[in-house]
Amino acid sequence: MDTESAAGKPSAFAEAHQVSAAEGYEWWAPDYDRAPNPLLAREERYLSPLLTDLCHKSILDLACGTGRWMERLRAKGGESGVGIDYSGAMLRVAGEKPTLRGRLIRAGCENLPLPGNCFDLAICSFAVGHIHDLESVALELGRVTKAGADVFVTDLHPEAYALGWRVGFRLGAMPVHIETHPRTADEIVRVFGRNGFECEMHERLFLGEPEKPIFERAGKLDAFVEACKWPAVLVCHFRRRGSPPSEN
Repeated sequence: MDTESAAGKPSAFAEAHQVSAAEGYEWWAPDYDRAPNPLLAREERYLSPLLTDLCHKSILDLACGTGRWMERLRAKGGESGVGIDYSGAMLRVAGEKPTLRGRLIRAGCENLPLPGNCFDLAICSFAVGHIHDLESVALELGRVTKAGADVFVTDLHPEAYALGWRVGFRLGAMPVHIETHPRTADEIVRVFGRNGFECEMHERLFLGEPEKPIFERAGKLDAFVEACKWPAVLVCHFRRRGSPPSEN
């Protein structure tokens, strides 16, 4: 999700190299935290005010990547928690952050090596578009979260994807796209609803003035106004119903 993708210029990616999520994040990991990203900035601007009162709460950062959210939530008072990701390269970067050492597990999101009924809060940031079996992920989240737990899911908005925005980065001069299957809010809500969650809200987020300096630093200020016209980020907030299903 680089600034050129967020500028909505599909023609700029006519010769892009498309790779799987596993391969793409192996390549992207060393530079992932270095370049400001307007989509991540917009997501954080919306979610950060909602993620408060974390004292004594156990947190799951699902598809944690370099541990961006786990690091922030720990700084906001989260006392315990774990980050799960399948990419060894992304986890190596996360593991270099002092507050995350010993809190990271390499595993797929569809089969979590975790006990049931143990998390008060879970966040899955910009990952559902890479997950083929969303049903299994929602089922596992229902198993490992406590009754009443909050779950936040974000991703590139499908309308932005339809306009040509892509999850990707540049490898030298070559643009690289990571394989993505965009999902609508209705689809995500249905899947989570079948697996024990109530949808508290879903929102489409537009880029705004706080993201303008990111475009400016990237030399893409001319694309900023156009990029702000379209929904950039989809965010869903779920709450776990009742008691999590018993483990078999």
